[in-house]
Amino acid sequence: MANKRIDEATQTETVGHEWDGIEELNTPLPRWWLWSFYGCIAFAIGYMIVYPAIPMVHKATEGTLGWSSRGQLAEEMKAADAERSEVRAKIAAVDIVKLPEQPDLMAQAVAGGAAAFKVNCVQCHGSGAAGSQTLGYPNLNDDDWLWGGDIKTIEYTITHGIRQANDDDLRQSAMPPFAGVFDPQQLDALATHVLSLSGKAKPNAQGAQIYADNCVVCHGDKGQGDRTVGAPRLADAIWLYGGTKADIEKQILNPRMGQMPHWGGRLDPVTIKMLAAYVYSLGGGEKIAQTTTPEPVKQDDGQPQQ
Repeated sequence: MANKRIDEATQTETVGHEWDGIEELNTPLPRWWLWSFYGCIAFAIGYMIVYPAIPMVHKATEGTLGWSSRGQLAEEMKAADAERSEVRAKIAAVDIVKLPEQPDLMAQAVAGGAAAFKVNCVQCHGSGAAGSQTLGYPNLNDDDWLWGGDIKTIEYTITHGIRQANDDDLRQSAMPPFAGVFDPQQLDALATHVLSLSGKAKPNAQGAQIYADNCVVCHGDKGQGDRTVGAPRLADAIWLYGGTKADIEKQILNPRMGQMPHWGGRLDPVTIKMLAAYVYSLGGGEKIAQTTTPEPVKQDDGQPQQ
């Protein structure tokens, strides 16, 4: 203290010590800053007492209020579920075939299905439901369906899936591989004939005969396909794995056949019904035919769809 002095340059008192000729000015923090700092300390202590704050081995301290962000989220989710329960009950009560006849309820089902689609379906079908030709995920926006595109058929497909184990009612179809069956000339002729069915090539007699001998039973004489067995239509311009001659030849030799999970054991029936409503609303939904088979349910999923 005896070494304190007034610094001539700043007219500020020094703290009284020096090191190698360097002295420190005595410039204390402003009182308002100190009281603010002390207030923050007091607030932090109070927060630690009232709210969960101190980490323990398995959990944090609970706080005297018993509040937690997880608990608050659970309450908010419960309140939201309660608000939606009335709508879900109405959707559950109506036959899915009759759902499009109730525009307001259908709109609510579509909105709920859109949310469920973003959580469960975008990984394969994409955020816009456009699918992926590279990976063989069907586009759900068009009107090309393997097993049918009415709302009940779509619900059935979502529920039971495509080529999935552990579901006796799944959608199942298979195309045999023709590798080693045709020589290069025959393969080229057949692929050209398949392209001719959609007007992309000129017909040829050899390809037509090979097609008649090997393909008509599933795809039909004019390439119209067969929904009863999930055989894709060849007479349009929609292709699941690509529509070039090389793509078609590859599919003939070593068919790719996708899979879709069965959601019946993962999602509740109302959510599945809303998903079906959403997919049906994308633009390719069909009316239920009068001659629809007992379980007509399938959407545009995983089969080599030309």
